[in-house]
Amino acid sequence: MDGQELHALMEAVTRRLFVELEASGRHVHVTREQAEVLFGHPLTPQRPLSQPGQYLAQERVTVIGPKGEFRNVAVLGPERKEGQVEISLTDGRSLGIDAPVRLSGDVKGSAGAVLVGSRGRVTLEQGVIAAKRHIHLTPEAAQGFGVRDKQIVKLRTLTGRPVTFEDVVVRVSPDFAPYAHLDYDEANACGFRKGDLGRILP
Repeated sequence: MDGQELHALMEAVTRRLFVELEASGRHVHVTREQAEVLFGHPLTPQRPLSQPGQYLAQERVTVIGPKGEFRNVAVLGPERKEGQVEISLTDGRSLGIDAPVRLSGDVKGSAGAVLVGSRGRVTLEQGVIAAKRHIHLTPEAAQGFGVRDKQIVKLRTLTGRPVTFEDVVVRVSPDFAPYAHLDYDEANACGFRKGDLGRILP
């Protein structure tokens, strides 16, 4: 077995035992109509993200809350059916927003915020959440890990300051790539660095 084959074997074994971690910073999702108001045109893809079909847009916004604001906030595409702002709990304190911990898309009854783009502004009546930590898996990966969609698991981080996170939601779809998503509060707490892995525990 040559070095390339050994590397491929080790990679395959690693992917069967562990899932790669990602830290997700504050970001915004907008509808097509909101993009037109904010920027005067639809979102412009800048680079792809780890999840297939998702991308970082060239456009940026300012997010304004009752007590503060964040400038130059990333906008992720493609456009969605409803506007959404994903922040950490620490971000929420800076903005003066009590953001509920929810899965992406679950915004009913959440707080709102003002978004300011290069051409205009949009007021969200709701949509500001702190993203619930979760794991994206393909059906094949979920089968390998012995978990199912919407199952609640623990996640042991193999990081500089190892932490076992509880109440982690498994999300399964053939459209996903296997990654565990933490927000910056969680990533900083466990000493995350790009390329770190985690172990899914029952």
